[in-house]
Amino acid sequence: MSYQDDIKALTNLREAQRGKWAAISPENVARMRAQNRFKTGLDIAKYTAKIMRDDMAAYDADTAQYTQSLGCWHGFIGQQKLISIKKHFGTTKRRYLYLSGWMVAALRSEFGPLPDQSMHEKTTVSGLIGELYTFLRQADAWELNHLFRDLEEAQKAGDNARADELIAKIDNHETHVVPIIADIDAGFGNAEATYLLAKQMIEAGACCIQIENQVSDEKQCGHQDGKVTVPHEDFLAKINAVRYAFLELGVEDGVIVARTDSLGAGLTQKIAVTNEPGDLGDQYNSFLDGDEIGSASDINNGDVVIKQDGKLVKVKRLASGLFQFKPGTGEDRVVLDCITSLQNGADLLWIETEKPHVGQIAAMVNRIREVCPDAKLVYNNSPSFNWTLNFRQQVFDAWEKEGKDVSAYERAKLMGAEYDDTELGQLADEWTRNFQRDSAREAGIFHHLITLPTYHTAALSTDSLAKGYFGDQGMLAYVEGVQRREIREGIATVRHQDMAGSNIGDDHKEFFHGEAALKAGGKDNTMNQFG
Repeated sequence: MSYQDDIKALTNLREAQRGKWAAISPENVARMRAQNRFKTGLDIAKYTAKIMRDDMAAYDADTAQYTQSLGCWHGFIGQQKLISIKKHFGTTKRRYLYLSGWMVAALRSEFGPLPDQSMHEKTTVSGLIGELYTFLRQADAWELNHLFRDLEEAQKAGDNARADELIAKIDNHETHVVPIIADIDAGFGNAEATYLLAKQMIEAGACCIQIENQVSDEKQCGHQDGKVTVPHEDFLAKINAVRYAFLELGVEDGVIVARTDSLGAGLTQKIAVTNEPGDLGDQYNSFLDGDEIGSASDINNGDVVIKQDGKLVKVKRLASGLFQFKPGTGEDRVVLDCITSLQNGADLLWIETEKPHVGQIAAMVNRIREVCPDAKLVYNNSPSFNWTLNFRQQVFDAWEKEGKDVSAYERAKLMGAEYDDTELGQLADEWTRNFQRDSAREAGIFHHLITLPTYHTAALSTDSLAKGYFGDQGMLAYVEGVQRREIREGIATVRHQDMAGSNIGDDHKEFFHGEAALKAGGKDNTMNQFG
């Protein structure tokens, strides 16, 4: 319903009250409704799920239509990202937010900073989803509030053309509410625990849940050692649990991202159940490392023996009780994981790799697509990678393979600043710049994200401010390095009272109190210095 149509409907509703609602302005109610488009988290989940499905279809038709996101650990951070996106690009299309379990653990737990091992309070995840959408909805209200204030001024001045222009902007306002890809880690327990948490996350607004195939109580960061995977039947039960949660809550377009950590995981906690040769359990067990035995005398206390490729094999078991996979089987296990997940309810894949390498990713995806032609990835453009060193080494290796003279470069020390302006350094930067485009086209990556960007930007900017402010620059460090840049670059937070909702509150006071309203935005408000 358009703004004007809503006013008409509300006027009729007020008149039906025979004077009891005389103090209620239909224009103000219509304005408040427009500024609060989404009433519940489920409204958001249904709306954003359709966006993701449409974007997935667009990517299938044209790989240049890939999507992107940045990780968030606070609602304000997510809000400012979307405000910046709209400011610079005019639209939020194909731009999402990512909710990283790593950042929740490191920055949101009541225990203090924690490693990415699912030790933080699991309800913190759903709480952060709700917080992010609260801030995004407030960004809508903030932006629309400025449009409505401008509309009032135009109407008072009798400028009908300007008023019509503003009404069109209000009716066609693009929301800051975008899909969030939310990290549920390994499910925080068994399948029932996964289902319960998934429901909370969906009710908070999540349309997309990412789950990994690690063991819940042994979960590690995907870029650290010691990862332990589970048999497929265990992982598929959790995928089913998430799908049931989506369907129970009526989010039929809900998206599940199945993440495999098998490339860097050399251990499993369980031997899979198998009923016949070649079934899924048997395939999982075929990757277990062990020694062939000839007789019962080869078996010691605590040994575990399985039948593998028609032979009796004593599986290698660590002191921790975990079983070891055969070296060099990571890629084969990744391919099996991904095919199995897509055939059993997952919508997108996530392959955790040790480096950003288009060729490596494409090699695995091409194998997956032989069975599942529409396989698509969500990929972690991780700060855990040394991007500069990785791409410089990739260029070095490519040149060396071509027979080009690389004697001027020392491969192990390519991170050095002395290589920044070299031909190799500049080409590596170009490969980095094109990584998302190239891998979207060649490696099936539908969505690119950076898990921890603002963890690093907050540390870097704080270091710069602290160095200057507590050093010789004093107040100039803030003025020159922060406020002056905000003013000249048009960053809305320079008027922080307005950004926090002061003007919205003033307008509401006027709605509720009329001329008796005591407003904060008068002549003595120092925010007026920013115009």
